[in-house]
Amino acid sequence: MDAVQRANSGHPGAPMGMADIVTVLFTKHLKYDSDSPNWPDRDRLILSNGHASMLLYSLLYLTGYDDMTLDQLKNFRKLGSRTAGHPEYGHASGIETTTGPLGQGLANAVGMALGERIKNERLGNDLIDHFTYVLVGDGCLMEGISHEAISLAGHLKLSKLIVMFDDNNISIDGSTDLSVSDDQVARFAASGWDVLSIDGHNYESIDEALTMAKQSDRPTMIACKTKIGFGSPNKEGSASAHGSPLGDDEINVTRDNLDWPHKPFDVPSEILSAWRAAGSRGKSELKIWQEKFSSLDEIKRAEFEEMLSDKVPNDINKYIIDHKRQVSNEKPKWATRKSSEEILKVLTKQMPNLIGGSADLTGSNNTKTDSTIPISADKYGGSYIYYGVREHAMAAIMNGLALHGGFIPYGGTFLTFTDYCRPSIRLAALMGLRVIYVMTHDSIGLGEDGPTHQPVEHISSLRAMPNLNLFRPADPIETAECWQLALESTSTPSVLALTRQGLPTLRETHTERNMCALGAYVIEPAEGNGDERQATILATGSEVEIAIAARKILQLEGIATAVVSMPCWELFDKQPKSYREEVLGRVGVRVAVEASVTFGWSRYGVDEFKVVGMQSFGASAPLSDVYSHFGITTEAVVNAVRSEL
Repeated sequence: MDAVQRANSGHPGAPMGMADIVTVLFTKHLKYDSDSPNWPDRDRLILSNGHASMLLYSLLYLTGYDDMTLDQLKNFRKLGSRTAGHPEYGHASGIETTTGPLGQGLANAVGMALGERIKNERLGNDLIDHFTYVLVGDGCLMEGISHEAISLAGHLKLSKLIVMFDDNNISIDGSTDLSVSDDQVARFAASGWDVLSIDGHNYESIDEALTMAKQSDRPTMIACKTKIGFGSPNKEGSASAHGSPLGDDEINVTRDNLDWPHKPFDVPSEILSAWRAAGSRGKSELKIWQEKFSSLDEIKRAEFEEMLSDKVPNDINKYIIDHKRQVSNEKPKWATRKSSEEILKVLTKQMPNLIGGSADLTGSNNTKTDSTIPISADKYGGSYIYYGVREHAMAAIMNGLALHGGFIPYGGTFLTFTDYCRPSIRLAALMGLRVIYVMTHDSIGLGEDGPTHQPVEHISSLRAMPNLNLFRPADPIETAECWQLALESTSTPSVLALTRQGLPTLRETHTERNMCALGAYVIEPAEGNGDERQATILATGSEVEIAIAARKILQLEGIATAVVSMPCWELFDKQPKSYREEVLGRVGVRVAVEASVTFGWSRYGVDEFKVVGMQSFGASAPLSDVYSHFGITTEAVVNAVRSEL
């Protein structure tokens, strides 16, 4: 109450209503040690209803996490504090994920629980055997992502996952019966979960429910009937306790009602000592775990440390270079989704920490290789997840896998369906997670499936997102290089935008250097006119082939023309100004071609209305007809250069 009032902003009701639940959890069940917040075998706790952030911050302070001080609580929602309005991963120990967009934490928790099962099967009970707890509210369960997440969790029988539902029947608008009448207990049961219903203010009932949940062979949902704003005489059980401070007068009467005579932020020493003891009660389990770890032989210890290191193997670059050399020699004409599959064959054979998957498009996304064994309820030790048609949950679960540590998750769907994944992609970017999205069918080039499946605005939209690398490779060589860069981007998620249609190998001369690491480079230089450029054609992905064909015509006309392949704008923008000017050309005209809306090209000195690109949605027709109909052709690029000259 006091922190929210001091900030004059926040949500006091949910923390007050869930206080009894978390008291039992932290003092009797949660396996943790506040002095060792990164213990690999700790239980995970996720606050999916992130607006209740003061609940988590208070617990971290009370149990003795070093970086959550009383001053941090006093500075709730202030610039520079660790106590942001919603919990943010990396701001303080004990914050396992960034939550706030409702339902995301629940799906992250599914990823963490799955990560625990994968590691358990690979490493054994002595090293990894813990629970994932997640607190959810009515809003989390209204969000569509919750259905996708609980469905997959039930299917995979993630028995170490326990959901505690703050069942208070209140949302911001008022009573939840204004908008929903779902039977959440029946819903979870229908998805293969164990379900329990209890009084969320009865310590004995909470304790018994958690004990039963930990013994189940299925995931468990505990519906905890609570009162939002518990203890507030005039606001308990009402929407007025949800999203705004209670007010000084109401806080005073609540203090009296709860028999709490202490001043704001004053925690009596005997109470604080009891909480600090709770924060240390996991030390004995930690010591046992450390002894087991110390007794491992050198090979097993190295295996464990490698799994948790998040590092790419030192020799992986050698395998990528060898693959590039072979491709340069053989010069295949592959769709870049096929090119992605071919480099994945190399990577998955060497990197068991790559956890792949697809949202029911495995054969179209080309995300599975012979080295990836499907994960199932009977076999968690694999490395490939059949997500089903659950794009949103897939992206959020991948975030959970990355957060659990030791995994590099990648997952596929069509690029147009990044719309379904976008909230989770945004949170991956915000948290700085290495998650890789294999997004195929990247333009009108997919042809007959038509405008519902042809992404035109998506590339520009994703480029607008901070801390996200969008890669659009032009051939098998660039695809391999973009995969290498995605693996090396330890604090930035990556989208690989890949074609359905076949593309020729453009870089026929092998080079060990990763040219895509520069973001953009001259793939075909200007010739003639003293090698001084008269025109520069900028292109990405499948349109680099078109740009090179246009250059050939222009060169025959005596126009010295260079082609620049720009697989990743984000990396190019980070290069020194001198390099960017050299690549873009200091003299001559510039033209761009990309089978996407033209927004954004002006930053490279190209009038967006003169870019050879899309100005509308696509159409259902064969590939060649679609490109011709929308004017994304060699002839159009040639004419654009001529008109600029």
